[in-house]
This record gives sequence, C-alpha cells and structure tokens, in this order.
Amino acid sequence: MVCFSISPFTSPTWAVSAKTALLPSLLYPTKPFNLRHSSNATSISESFLGSSSRLSRAALSLSCSIHRTNVTETAKTLHEICSGRVPEHILQRAEEIGFVVPTDVQLESLPTLLSGRDCIIHAQTGSGKTLAYLLLIFSVIDVRRSAIQALIVVPTRELGMQVTKVARMLAARPTEHGSEQKACTVMALLDGGTLERHKSWLKAEPPQIIVATVRSLCQLLEKKKLKLEAMRVLVIDEVDFMFHSSKQGYSLRKLLTSYSTINNRQTIFASASIPQHNRFLYDCIQQKWTKNDVVHVHVNPIEPMPSCLRHKFVLCHKNRRLHVLLSMLRIDRPKSAIIFVNEQEVRQGGCLLVATDIAARGVDLPETTHIYNFELPKTAVDYLHRAGRTGRRPFSDDACTVTNMITPNERFVLQRFENELMFQCEELCLD
Repeated sequence: MVCFSISPFTSPTWAVSAKTALLPSLLYPTKPFNLRHSSNATSISESFLGSSSRLSRAALSLSCSIHRTNVTETAKTLHEICSGRVPEHILQRAEEIGFVVPTDVQLESLPTLLSGRDCIIHAQTGSGKTLAYLLLIFSVIDVRRSAIQALIVVPTRELGMQVTKVARMLAARPTEHGSEQKACTVMALLDGGTLERHKSWLKAEPPQIIVATVRSLCQLLEKKKLKLEAMRVLVIDEVDFMFHSSKQGYSLRKLLTSYSTINNRQTIFASASIPQHNRFLYDCIQQKWTKNDVVHVHVNPIEPMPSCLRHKFVLCHKNRRLHVLLSMLRIDRPKSAIIFVNEQEVRQGGCLLVATDIAARGVDLPETTHIYNFELPKTAVDYLHRAGRTGRRPFSDDACTVTNMITPNERFVLQRFENELMFQCEELCLD
C-alpha cells in the first residue's frame, strides 16, 4: 500500500516497508527505514520552502518534482529495478557480492537516477547511497570507449579507497564472459598517491571511471592531463563537507561550472547531512550546478540517525577524561571501537582506532560496536557522522553505543546536538 503524507513544517516523507539483506556495510543500512511516498508525480517545492521562505518558488517549482513509479510496489530485488538498464553482468556480480534486496534510498533514488535526471541523495550514513550511484554509472558506461565517462569526487582518501574498491568489485567480469569482452576500468586519484604514474595511464588509455579527491583532481585538470569532454556522470559524495571547506569548496565550484557543464552531464550530490538543504537546492539551480529539474530524494528526514544506536554521556573534568575512557573500555569490553578526538592523527592498535573527524567521513569498519567521543565534535553534523561509524552491520545482535565524555559546561552543547539530531542521551555514573 502506498500513501502520501505532507506537513507544512517538514519535507515530505515516504512510507514503504523494505527488507534488508546481510550486505557489506558501506552500502547497506543496519535496519530498514520507514518511508512514505506517493506513486504519482508530486510537487514538493512548497514543503521544501515552507510558508516563510523567501527563496524563489518559481525556480524551485521547476526542480522539485519527483516522479514516482510503482517500483516500490512490484520490485523486490535490485535486479528487477535495474534490469534492462544496468548491464546484466554487473547485476549478476552485485548479487554474488550480496546486493540483492534494495535499501529504501535505493528504492527511492534509482528510478530517478536511471531516468537521467540530476539528483540530490540525502539519507543516513550506511543507507546505500554509494551503490545507488554506482549502478547509475554502470548503466551509462560504454566500455568500448577509452575515455573518462564518470567522475566521483570524494573529500578524503579513506572514502575514495572504499568507493574504488566497491566499484572495482562490481566491474570485475565473471570468467565465463570470456576475455574478449573488455572490462570497465576504475582509477583512483587520491591524495598521497603517485600522480606521475597516473599521468602515464591517463595518456595511454584513459579509464572509464575515476574516483578522486578534489586536490589531486584539480592538479591534473590545471595541467591539462585530464579531459572531461566525454564525462556523462559527475558524483559529488559528502557534498556538504566539501562545500564547507574553503579550499575544496572553491575547487568544487570551478569543477561544476568551468571544467564541465550541466548540459553534458548528469550531476549527483550525496550526503547524510545537507544543512539548509532548501537553500542548497536553490543554489544548485541558480549557480547552474544542476539542471532545473533536479530531484531531492530525502529519505527518513524525521530520524537522521539509525534508531539502533544508544547514546550516553559521562560528566567529568578535562583532566579526568583519560581515566573515564579507560574505565569505560574495561566496562564495555568492545569488540571494536573508534575513539574520536579533535586534534590527533589516526592511530590504530588492536581493536581500537583513535581518529579525528576525517575518519568520520570515510572509515567503514563493520565490526565497530562502540564510538567514544573523547572530545565533543564541533558541530551536530560532525556528531552525526561520528555516530554513523557504528551500527552498520545489518541484523546484528551487538549493542551499538556512542559514549561522550564531557565537562559540566559542555552539557548544553550535547543537548543542542540532541535537539538538532532528535536523539536522547542518557547519563552514566561511574563509581
């Protein structure tokens, strides 16, 4: 049964029941979301804008229509949704890996993506955004053509490595297809890599797909070692993170408007957090980052974080944080944990990883059951992404917790995060 629901205070939500399978956590959520949706073409500009918004309704009325099909009523597998559009060997490879049942964000976004429209994919961490845009990319790639046809821009090397790994797994041809059929090639241009070697590869035989950080990408574009004339799909992953970085934001705007144009490409933005998404949608059209009919797919806007997470806090003085952390580790005995700090490089030892917020946008460790915020993040968005590093293993019985070590003066900051992200944090008292 399909129903439509809209509120003057929130963007529309979509309700469908979807089962999930045991899949790699980068692409699959811990549990299915509850969504609401309309099976007809529905204008959602009013719900995005709200009655008090001063943004241009005329511009957004062109952009905010979502065309709905009966896919969610009839399709039970990714293969059924993508059959006839995504190459059969890619779909077979996806099934071999374990991608069988679509997540809610895949149900919502794939019909739009495969129709060729620009799209903003806005959903929880670990909800399946990566697989959605990769299936789109494989649907348009022509492996017979040695040219860059898809570009995925990521903010960190860690995220780029994971996206590249999944893309290569999907692109690998089964042996029964024979060696005479050319496979899709995927190149990673990530910070810290050897660009000289990549220059030779790009000149000899350009790959069909490139996964790149902004810095490495712009270096090659400025030296004219990279050509994007044949690019058909541009994906900007973790778009909010990059636009809020002064250096990456400037380069990203140049990429969107100077090195390529919206008329020759399909543009996809993806993130779990897009603050002021109404304004961002408006800017996409006004700045010509996307076409006028861009679609904003916002999955589960009422609950930004998975409901399986438990949030806790311990009040202590700054000089007692290490003692509290060690006590919590002895009590919790985590199988695997990430300890987030604000000013320290990534360190790993045994089952513990100490990291900064860089890891919150890229590290995917399915076994992680505990997050410890040794220091509170600076923003609610950073808290969301830190918390999103756990609870990524579907149907697991492991309890997943986020524990915050805060001073009494920081309690109001955590309360603000609770209000913005709509979760409750319980206090722990240590003897």
